[in-house]
Amino acid sequence: ESCDGPYERVLYQTFSLPAQPRDRSQALADILVDCGLKAGQRIGAIGWKPFGPGDAGFGETTLDLPSFIADTLRSLAGDRGVIINAANLLMNPADGLRAINEADQLAAFEFAATYSSQGLRNVLQAIEPGMTELQAARLMGINGLPQCCHPMLSAGKRAAYGLPSPRLEIIKRGDPITMAYGIQGSLNARAGFLVEDAAELPRGIQDYVEKLVAPYFCAVVDWYETVGIGVPGGALWQAVHDRIGDPFFGVSLNPGHLIHIDEWMHSPSFSGSDIRLKSGMALQVDIIPATGTDYFTTNIEDGIALADEALREEIAARYPEAWRRIEARRAFMTDVLGIRLKPEVLPFSNIPAFLPPFWLSRNSAMAVARR
Repeated sequence: ESCDGPYERVLYQTFSLPAQPRDRSQALADILVDCGLKAGQRIGAIGWKPFGPGDAGFGETTLDLPSFIADTLRSLAGDRGVIINAANLLMNPADGLRAINEADQLAAFEFAATYSSQGLRNVLQAIEPGMTELQAARLMGINGLPQCCHPMLSAGKRAAYGLPSPRLEIIKRGDPITMAYGIQGSLNARAGFLVEDAAELPRGIQDYVEKLVAPYFCAVVDWYETVGIGVPGGALWQAVHDRIGDPFFGVSLNPGHLIHIDEWMHSPSFSGSDIRLKSGMALQVDIIPATGTDYFTTNIEDGIALADEALREEIAARYPEAWRRIEARRAFMTDVLGIRLKPEVLPFSNIPAFLPPFWLSRNSAMAVARR
C-alpha cells in the first residue's frame, strides 16, 4: 500500500530475519539521531500495551518494546530526558485515535464481520457427529481474509480450554463444543453442546438452559439494551454483573471491548468506568462464563458499531449493501429475538445474539419472552 505524505523510508536490517543481509544499515542509535532525537527530549514510544495504576509497579515510563529498542531510546534521551509509553494516544478507550472510526473503517469492519459470523453460522447449520474438528472448521469457509487470531474449534475434553485450534479429534454426539473465528476487524464465537435437546445431556446438567444459558442470555440482552452513545462503560459492566455476577458463572473478564484490526484493542467497560461511549466506536459483545463445572459454558461474541444520525446516513448512502444487512439484523434482533435496540446500535454479525444451546436443534435459539 502506498502512503502519501512527508515520509522518509529508512532501511534497518536488524529488523530482518536472522542471517538475512546486514550490509546496508547504520546503527539504530545513528538512525534515530539523524531523525532528530537527542538528549533531554521527552520521547513517546508506542508498542501495543499501555500500563496503568493496576499494573503494580509499572507506569508511563514502562515500555513493552524489545529491549534493544527501549535501551537505545533511553540512552539517547539521557538522564535529562524521558521515554514515555505513548500507546494511549492510539488505544485509550475514551478518545484514542483508533477508538473512534469513520464510515469507511466501519464499513470494512462490517465486511469482515459478515464473513466471520457467516462462517460460524455455516458450522451451526451443518456440523454433524462423526466429523473431525478439522472437517467442522472447514465449514467456516476460511478464505484468505487476514485473521486477527487463530481459528478455534474444539469439542469434548479440550473444549473446556476454549482456545484450542481444531485437530483430527472426532466430534461425538453429546460433546461440549466451542468455536471462534476472527478476521481483522471482527471476531465471533459460540459454545454449547452437540445434542438435540436437554434429555441428551448428562443427568446432572439437564437444567443447562435454566441454570446457565437463560441467565446468560438475559445478561447479553441487557448489554444490548444498555449500550448506546453517551452511556458510561461501567453501565455495561453493571448490567452483566447484575444478572450473572454469582461466582457460579465465573465471569471475570470485562464484558465487551473496543475492536479494531486487533481483536481486543481496549475496553471502556469495567467496574466503575465513567468513560462515555461515542459515535464511531466499534464494540464487541464478549461475555464469557467459565463455570469450571460439567455445565461447561455458553457464549456470544459479536460486533456492533455506535453511529449517530449523521454517521448512519453516511454509511447508508455510501455503503448501501452493508446498510441493508445492518437493517435486516436489527429487525431480526427486535422482531424475532425481542431485543430493544437504540437507533445508534448497528449489528455487524450475521448471527446477532443468536444463541442455540443445543447445536443439533438447528433453529432453536434463545429469545426474550416479554410479559
